[in-house]
Amino acid sequence: MRLTRAAEYAIRCMIHLSRQGQGVLTSRQEMAAQADIPVHFLAKIAQDLAKAGLIEIRQGARGGFVLSKDPAAISLLEVVETMIGEIYLNDCVARPVGCKASYHCAVHRVWLEARDQLRDSLRRVSFEQLITDTSCLPAYADGLREPEGRDNPPSPRNDLQ
Repeated sequence: MRLTRAAEYAIRCMIHLSRQGQGVLTSRQEMAAQADIPVHFLAKIAQDLAKAGLIEIRQGARGGFVLSKDPAAISLLEVVETMIGEIYLNDCVARPVGCKASYHCAVHRVWLEARDQLRDSLRRVSFEQLITDTSCLPAYADGLREPEGRDNPPSPRNDLQ
């Protein structure tokens, strides 16, 4: 499973609003700049989050976004599934009646278990936890190096210095 860009931006939006606190107005411009969300994506993302009751959208020159719930009461799963729908790892899990082999498929049960584990993991993480846990930030927050990953291989290190 890979998150959509909209889901990633929604998570950034919710982290930013959670840092501001429940009930605090954040302007659209501040949100776009601080959460690094393109303005054209922000309106659609905000609409989806507002429909789910997670944020309130205030219109007008002094408008913006307000977190509607306590960050401790908002799970990562809730935001992800607001943006992408219920998580399924395979079509046979989402629509077992559409799979001719689902009743005797050896891997179907594995997909169900993996899906449940992923959903449970995301459900256990609140936005309160996400804004207080900055364990991933020190590696690259100083701007000296990018996080390592598929597109960013490990940088050479000189252990002799």
